[in-house]
Amino acid sequence: MPDDRREIHIITVVRDIAFVSFGKYGQYVITVVTLPLIARVLGTEGLGLLAIGMSSYFIGSLLVDLGITQFLAAMVHSADINQLRGNYLVIRAAILGTIGAALISSLVVGVDIHLHMILLGLFAGGFWSLSEDWVLIGQGRFGASMAYQGIGRIAYLVLLMSLLPRLPHPSVALLCLLVSSTLTVALTWRDSLKKFGRPCRPYKVISILRMGAPVLTSRLLVASYGQGAAAVYSSVLDAVSIGLYSAGDRLVRAIQSLLDPIGFALLPRMARHSDDDRFWRRATQALVVCLCAAGVATVAVWIAAPTLINLIFGSEFSEAIPLLRVEVLILPATALTSFVTTAVLPVKQDTSGVLIGATVGTCVAAASLFVAALTQSVWALVYGTLCCEFSVALWYVVRMRQLAGRERNERNAGGTVTEVALVHKENRL
Repeated sequence: MPDDRREIHIITVVRDIAFVSFGKYGQYVITVVTLPLIARVLGTEGLGLLAIGMSSYFIGSLLVDLGITQFLAAMVHSADINQLRGNYLVIRAAILGTIGAALISSLVVGVDIHLHMILLGLFAGGFWSLSEDWVLIGQGRFGASMAYQGIGRIAYLVLLMSLLPRLPHPSVALLCLLVSSTLTVALTWRDSLKKFGRPCRPYKVISILRMGAPVLTSRLLVASYGQGAAAVYSSVLDAVSIGLYSAGDRLVRAIQSLLDPIGFALLPRMARHSDDDRFWRRATQALVVCLCAAGVATVAVWIAAPTLINLIFGSEFSEAIPLLRVEVLILPATALTSFVTTAVLPVKQDTSGVLIGATVGTCVAAASLFVAALTQSVWALVYGTLCCEFSVALWYVVRMRQLAGRERNERNAGGTVTEVALVHKENRL
């Protein structure tokens, strides 16, 4: 009987990982499907401009949701959900409104294409973050999340394949993503309104801002050397170099997206057992699984790099093959970082740990950006990314040991106090 229960539990976890994988990271699956079209229509320079916009899309989503969706999802069962929704909504709407005003102003004034792609990406990513997907994740409703995200991704695929060949410009691809995300946002809000009703009026919003400040700062720092690197390095590298880097980066991030959902799927379960004595043992076991999967993926991509680049992007991107082979080495490090920051630290509400990790990576990234400015070489970006990811992963290993040791010491101290009290009681008797 216990074996049957264990089997059912494993099947459920695997199912939830699959749901989150397609729901939250489905854009990478769609991206892999559409990359051959985008690469051949836009070329290396156009793909580079789109990479700048997509990097900004990721940064925009962080700016609007403050990077705390996992932290709020872990609070769904322990807080006043409608008050939480109301507070979070007013914050996101205010930030998105500011970005929207900047985008409209840039269209009126007329700005350089690089800046236009950055502002458009920021707004598109910010609009996506208005969704109530975090509520679904906190409830463990991964199937509903997958369905709503999937509808938006499929709409993006249809729009892109219909419009991009007729209007071959990188901003068209971002506009397709923006329009399709309205479906996801609307469906998640319809779901939350039906289940919980209208959000409460904002009250004590400062508490969320206080929580979000260190997390947002850390996530933005991480973006400077992670998924937002193309936007940052566009200031020192030309669009062609960014396009070659992006060819490998998009493949690596797509594979990384298949590993990230492990943390999301385990988040509600780990939140329910955060005070369990076996919490850290379970976290370590899940982390080992992530690392093994990342190792297998790394070897496979390194071997298949020439075939992948030529098949997906074409011969024009052949210079991206060695870049891909170096960058794919980051997968074990990103798998470790993703799991710890998604499933472990949010449960322990350790915002300072996230901030320190991001600061470590940003210091390494700053040095890499300086080297790139001096050499004008895309290799500075690739090796810089590799050094950043492994430096941050090493910090999170240290942080997990610190937190586990601290809890063990507190537990032992509590046990010692109890034993002393019992001895005194026996002596009095």
